[in-house]
Amino acid sequence: MSSASDALKVAIQQQPVSSFQGMQQRMFRIWFNSFIYNQIWEDPELDMQALQLQPDSQVLTIASGGCNVLNYLTASPARIVALDLNPYHLSLTRLKLAAMAYLPDHDSFYDFFGHADLPHNIQNYENYIKPELDEELESFWSGHSLSGKKRINLFRDGLYRHTRFGYFMRFLHWIARRSKYQPELILQAKTLGEQREIFNAHIKPFFDSKLVKFLGKLPVSVFSLGIPPQQYQAMKAQGNLVQQYCDRVERLACDFPIQDNYFAWQGFSHCYDHEQRQAIPAYLQAGHYQHIRDQLHKVETESGSIIEYLKAQPDNSLDRFVFLDAQDWMNDEVLQSLWEQVDRVGKVGSRIIFRTAASESPLETALTRELRARFEYDPIQSEQWFRQDRSAIYGGFHLYCKVV
Repeated sequence: MSSASDALKVAIQQQPVSSFQGMQQRMFRIWFNSFIYNQIWEDPELDMQALQLQPDSQVLTIASGGCNVLNYLTASPARIVALDLNPYHLSLTRLKLAAMAYLPDHDSFYDFFGHADLPHNIQNYENYIKPELDEELESFWSGHSLSGKKRINLFRDGLYRHTRFGYFMRFLHWIARRSKYQPELILQAKTLGEQREIFNAHIKPFFDSKLVKFLGKLPVSVFSLGIPPQQYQAMKAQGNLVQQYCDRVERLACDFPIQDNYFAWQGFSHCYDHEQRQAIPAYLQAGHYQHIRDQLHKVETESGSIIEYLKAQPDNSLDRFVFLDAQDWMNDEVLQSLWEQVDRVGKVGSRIIFRTAASESPLETALTRELRARFEYDPIQSEQWFRQDRSAIYGGFHLYCKVV
């Protein structure tokens, strides 16, 4: 594709703009060409269980915010290719890699991406990171957002509060406060029982609000969560949307100990647990810092679509694939094309993981019988892993293995 914008158009704009669905897709495409996520919302611990990364593993993953890329390095695979259509997300991934390489120590790295709201982060960027960046990446971070501020100032003003997702979550918290609810109290819970009590008192009633019920039915409301119109329609087909949101927030709030669930900390407070530093991603933990730093040379970053990238790769050259929820954007024809390339490029034994907004895997109906037979799917194990996913925002987790 000639540009990231063109690639986004191909990936998202599947219906004519003159149609209602096409109009929504165009709106999402414009909205998506920005910082959507401030961290990745797929649990990397679960990913690594399912991927079974080995020293010779060749991994292709969608980059998103880059957290998964650095987290996967804790398992020491041979190579990771991080690919993304969104230039903002890819630039964030590249900045994380550069910061890990050039900031002087773990404390400065944690200040930059753990706190992400400290004035001296900008000075550290100027002193240590900026001189090492290529012209394209430096120009991106020196460029200005719609607010008129340099993008790099996100790390002074609060990265986890100022992306599309961050703004949307702050809006929801504002509604909660106006309704006299305090969802952040969940972070003070000592047991799962206390988490349940706080959920019932301060979070569950929030979804009974007329305003929340109204907003929850609007496709544009979920654009800030990175949910495209296609994904929205899949969720809508499963029933009451607001109830689905409530059920997923309930899992986030009640099914996992709050003490180490950094997804819950981000959801309910827009930050990590800086005091205990248990509820933080593995890549921010001091114990992994040097190990990850020593392996940065294994990471490649690429801009573009998954299919176009795979078409350029040799046969049998990759064996681990992480598609996040990207397939929810695709129709059956595109899914068939994608998995034809996975079949060609993937080695026998390749493990492919992805998540879906709805509970069911789209591959069971999208692929031809011949192509589907080349991959093994264990719905029972996939369901078990889904229940272990601390991010709790999806409807399904799926693992396929190439068997022939």
